[in-house]
Amino acid sequence: MADYDLIIVGGGIGGSALAQVMAGAGRTVLLLEQSEVYEDRVRGEWIAPWGVEEVQRVGLYRLLMSAGGHHVTRHITYDEDVDPDAAEAEILPLGIFRPGISGPLCLGHPTHCQTLFDAAKAAGAEALRGVRVEAVTPGAAPSVTFEHAGAIRTATARLVIGADGRTSMVREAAGITLHQDKPHHWFAGLLVEGAVGWADDLQAIGTEGDFGFLAFPQGDGKVRVYGGYALEDARRFSGPDGPRRFLDAFAVNCCPANRHLVEGRPAGPLFSYLNADSWTDAPLAEGVVLIGDAAGWNDPIIGQGLSITYRDVRIVSEILLAGEDWSMAAFASYVEERTERMRRLRFAASLTSSLDMEFGEAGRALRHSYHLRGAADPSLKAHAMVAMAGPEVLPPEVFTEAHRARVLERQA
Repeated sequence: MADYDLIIVGGGIGGSALAQVMAGAGRTVLLLEQSEVYEDRVRGEWIAPWGVEEVQRVGLYRLLMSAGGHHVTRHITYDEDVDPDAAEAEILPLGIFRPGISGPLCLGHPTHCQTLFDAAKAAGAEALRGVRVEAVTPGAAPSVTFEHAGAIRTATARLVIGADGRTSMVREAAGITLHQDKPHHWFAGLLVEGAVGWADDLQAIGTEGDFGFLAFPQGDGKVRVYGGYALEDARRFSGPDGPRRFLDAFAVNCCPANRHLVEGRPAGPLFSYLNADSWTDAPLAEGVVLIGDAAGWNDPIIGQGLSITYRDVRIVSEILLAGEDWSMAAFASYVEERTERMRRLRFAASLTSSLDMEFGEAGRALRHSYHLRGAADPSLKAHAMVAMAGPEVLPPEVFTEAHRARVLERQA
């Protein structure tokens, strides 16, 4: 007989959320987390409206709000060839995408992780920190060997969940292949404090010159900012003064409100990482199921990481709680849904990066053409709905090469 129903490797957002749901339902859960303290990873802080709905469905919404969750309710898209007043006249209300959800939910990553880990422990999971996993053995009787508090231990379970991120040891042990696109941009992020002039309910995105920017407020003058730049500029923001130079790059003419960001102070590390998609053909093997980034991730340009993770948690937990069949066949619906979900998100991210992160005259011309044609034909902008409303709400024809060609057509 197995020691546990579930061993979850990785006590971040996905692993801890699943542990809380399953332990709360009376299942025996061992949750293993490597870190002693959750650190700012410069991602994993924005949940799209469709992801907020997933949070609600797994019963964790009130918990996140009590921990400081913050909704943003308005969006503005800026561009170097669009007058700021004109851009702001087309402000987008973010409560239109999912019934009863006022907009995306923002919560600092370390707080988010700790809140869920504590909740999993309170629900009855055996939750351990400072764990070094030495081996994962998939199969009919899966097990995990790990070191904790100076002792080596091997635990068995009915199922091992890999929630251990992009470099997943569980994925590797299970022999699950990870596919990756060729990177196309650098993407850097920083937490800013003291940006008191930036509206707490407003998120923004824009492109000017050789820089694409995004801003997501967390409340109390804190804003998480991101910037995209060309692959050949890998060292653009390196060095001890990199955070300051990164903030200075937000001083753009197309968005006067960015001055509040420039006047702010770096409140955490500046991390740069490559924009690209990654996916698995099937995020499972005998005795193993992957969730979150371990199962493959979406290009961060459209910020879908947490929404993807919370849907993974919801679908996997529903399967686990539906009955005693935890075989690979029982997860066929998860594999099918996730495969199509990630395909559609890859498509939307690819179009977004082509539009927002192509710089110079070519990029300006493309965006100018897109804005003109989109004003006359709103269907050209359908793919942009994915990031807010979710990939399943749009018709299949949006995710075709014919639609891509129409969007990226350059008007003479």
